[in-house]
Amino acid sequence: MEKEAIRFEEAMYKLEEVVQKLETGDVPLEDAILLYKKGMELSAYCHNKLQDAEKQLISIIDKEGNQTEFDPSKGGDTNA
Repeated sequence: MEKEAIRFEEAMYKLEEVVQKLETGDVPLEDAILLYKKGMELSAYCHNKLQDAEKQLISIIDKEGNQTEFDPSKGGDTNA
């Protein structure tokens, strides 16, 4: 994948393009392999971006302004 950072939305768009090209079935085998590899790299990039975003969002600010980790298994009640 490119060395320069790309935005999540751009990576998703490129991934969709790769999938569409592969789904046509008109891609020669060697090109399909390269497209598949590029798609896997884009998929891993997007997955990592989503995990980073989830880590940033899974925290709660309580009434006193303290930031605490949010445990989805305990529901939304932070006083429990």
